[in-house]
Amino acid sequence: MTNFPDLKIADLGDMIEEEDASIVVDTVESLVSVLKADGKVPIMLGGEHSITTGSVRNFRECSMVIIDAHSDFRKSYFDNEHNHACVTHRSLEILGPGRIFSVGTRSTSKEEYEDPDYNKVRFYSSREVDKFGMEKIAEEINNKAKGNIYFSIDMDGLDPAYAPGVGTPEPYGISARDLRLLINKLARRIVAFDIVEMTPLYDNGNTAMLAAKIIQDFLGSRENPR
Repeated sequence: MTNFPDLKIADLGDMIEEEDASIVVDTVESLVSVLKADGKVPIMLGGEHSITTGSVRNFRECSMVIIDAHSDFRKSYFDNEHNHACVTHRSLEILGPGRIFSVGTRSTSKEEYEDPDYNKVRFYSSREVDKFGMEKIAEEINNKAKGNIYFSIDMDGLDPAYAPGVGTPEPYGISARDLRLLINKLARRIVAFDIVEMTPLYDNGNTAMLAAKIIQDFLGSRENPR
């Protein structure tokens, strides 16, 4: 049992918004570096998925697990290399091949699929999750991941039935229970965590509530893995 009021949690509040994505990414990098140096486990709530890039720069020795409906593997999108459609490519440049595992993929462009570096990331489609089960996929990631793990959740990786409040919803996503299982299996190796791409304008309250519950489950899993 985890008694959450006993956990040592600090809320640093909100970052200042900027129009230039590169400034935001650099600011995230600086803030997270301070938290890491202090021995804390950073948990970010966003915002566009591009903020993840700034945080990952501090964890070059880690592997990465991404929950996402999209491969986000464009080199640039609308002349912006920090667009949310580029975050997996930017992360690959930071971490190197064989260290990124993206779960729930079900939308990829021809340009991304034909990128010569595409196979340097292990993409688990939502169809694979249905076919083999999240238990098996979690075990495989646990065995293949090197070092500690950075865990990034784009809420559109979940099926819209669970998380409707996102900017680019895709049907046939993974379930909230499957996500909880994966977090539980990896929690003790996770050294940084983010939840991004929530869009309150499109939400009926379910997405925000689920995001809060996911963080609670992560904290509980770190304290008492089942």
